[in-house]
Amino acid sequence: MAMNYNAKDEVDGGPPCAPGATAKNRRPDNTAFKQQRLPAWQPILTAGTVLPTFFIIGLIFIPIGIGIFVTSNNIREIEGNVFMYYGLSNFYQNHRRYVKSRDDSQLNGDSGALLNPSKECEPYRRNEDKPIAPCGAIANSMFNDTLELFLVGNESYPTPIPLKKKGIAWWTDKNVKFRNPPGDQSLEERFKGTTNPVNWVKPVYMLDSEPDNNGFINEDFIVWMRTAALPTFRKLYRLIERKSDLHPTLPAGRYYLNITYNYPVHSFDGRKRMILSTISWMGGKNPFLGIAYIAIGSISFLLGVVLLVINHKYRNSSNTADITI
Repeated sequence: MAMNYNAKDEVDGGPPCAPGATAKNRRPDNTAFKQQRLPAWQPILTAGTVLPTFFIIGLIFIPIGIGIFVTSNNIREIEGNVFMYYGLSNFYQNHRRYVKSRDDSQLNGDSGALLNPSKECEPYRRNEDKPIAPCGAIANSMFNDTLELFLVGNESYPTPIPLKKKGIAWWTDKNVKFRNPPGDQSLEERFKGTTNPVNWVKPVYMLDSEPDNNGFINEDFIVWMRTAALPTFRKLYRLIERKSDLHPTLPAGRYYLNITYNYPVHSFDGRKRMILSTISWMGGKNPFLGIAYIAIGSISFLLGVVLLVINHKYRNSSNTADITI
């Protein structure tokens, strides 16, 4: 038997169903959201609203950028405490598989994860049928050069500069995210049954002689485990504290840097460096933020001037044409 079909059937959901069947309706519900009847606001862009915005952005951003840039350039080694950093180039800590290669439960002192690390740590999960602590590629590649700084004076021997190794990690990392396995035994006993990472020469419980800076809460280790976003980066290594307000932290003179070379960089064509810097209210020396503010403010101000000229020119032309007609 032939059936008639028209456009109304398509709108309503198709041809009539068989007797007794429920009609199928594909029409959206009659609500303000589904029928697109929600109230909306669309800005009307005019010269009177756009031009002031460009000028305001320029007038705000340029002074901020100049202030930040000048503050960054005024950072010198003789003011306040001095921070010693080590830097690496061409080291991609932001690689996806590298970033995931860790077990945060193990680093937080979980006993189960200590002996059974996450599979994300492969191939640095087990070694010689023992679980690795700490596991993963990040821990396995930890920076382990030793830097020593000496002041070369008139004495027979250079004077060593005291380098503080605690206080370099974030408070939340030191006190919240990283924990040694619980227990009253010695740290060596608490790590019993595990082995050190492949590239480490000593186990994690021998990173430092001080109990509050050993194991998973060693601050050098914690600083390294906070991965960098770019392939060229620096990480805080030591703190040189200022002893007196009357004398600079690092007086003028000749200095000698002694490096115990343990960390190879030739395999990834990298470079190492040491940086000494102070900090200000905006952090360490970094002119990028100031330059960015100045550039954005200048571009906004320039666009405002260009648009103002264009608006003035064509508005006058339009008024003249109207009068002529």
